[in-house]
Amino acid sequence: MGAAVTVDAHHHVWDLSVRDQDWITGPELQPLRRDFTVTDLAPEARAAGVDRTVLVQTVTVAEETSEFLSLADTHDLIAGVVGWTDLTRPDITDELARLRELPGGHYLKGIRHQVQGEPDSNWLLRPDVQRGLAAVADAGLVYDLLVQPHQLPAGIEAAAALPQLTFVLDHLGKPPIASGQREPWATALRSLAALPNTSCKLSGMVTEADWKTWSAEDLRPYADTALDAFGPSRLMFGSDWPVCTLAATFGQVADTAGELTDDLSAAERAEVFEGTAKRVYDL
Repeated sequence: MGAAVTVDAHHHVWDLSVRDQDWITGPELQPLRRDFTVTDLAPEARAAGVDRTVLVQTVTVAEETSEFLSLADTHDLIAGVVGWTDLTRPDITDELARLRELPGGHYLKGIRHQVQGEPDSNWLLRPDVQRGLAAVADAGLVYDLLVQPHQLPAGIEAAAALPQLTFVLDHLGKPPIASGQREPWATALRSLAALPNTSCKLSGMVTEADWKTWSAEDLRPYADTALDAFGPSRLMFGSDWPVCTLAATFGQVADTAGELTDDLSAAERAEVFEGTAKRVYDL
């Protein structure tokens, strides 16, 4: 059964003529080595019933955030932006204020850093990072948490240390769906969900599964764990387009999310596919 999706809380765009996406390497990711624009996304999103999206950073380049804010200012589809800035910069408070003053600055809803690529599994607990996270909270923004399962413990500690900041876990914390393994991921996810200042995106699952042979049933144990841990009012749908296209179309991702939430009431589904994202990101 298709989902009644109205908000896609997680997608990307990029233009390789503006800058390279240096994470797109090797033959497996070759299909992503082209431009993906809002114009490409719009028909697929609207076909799935999506009328608002959250555009999320892709690279640790300050200029991308201002470009994304400008895109949001131009395209009705984009209702919010999760950008990047260096959390460790001494003038982080001033920088966040500067971003809010840019064209489209009111679309800035959150900040994200690719913690998944940091060799230090406790990166989030560094004093300079903690100071930056506190500044994000002071600015009234949320923080998107992009981690691998082994980095979840530091995420839990960071969220506990900063109760004034809303942490949004991207892609369920990237569980190893392809291997079928659930621990220690599931226990860590529940510990994060036990903190009231956390929520989670039902996103990124198809690319953690086997890209060619995945089915909704492969994803279900992970989706069920997240639903049980966070509840529908702290879980939100995200397509992770165009990264999802390695394994599925936008429509397939949306339909699968609908299938995985079929047991929910209409009100609960409305939370997952609209309410949570609107509330958390103030859309």
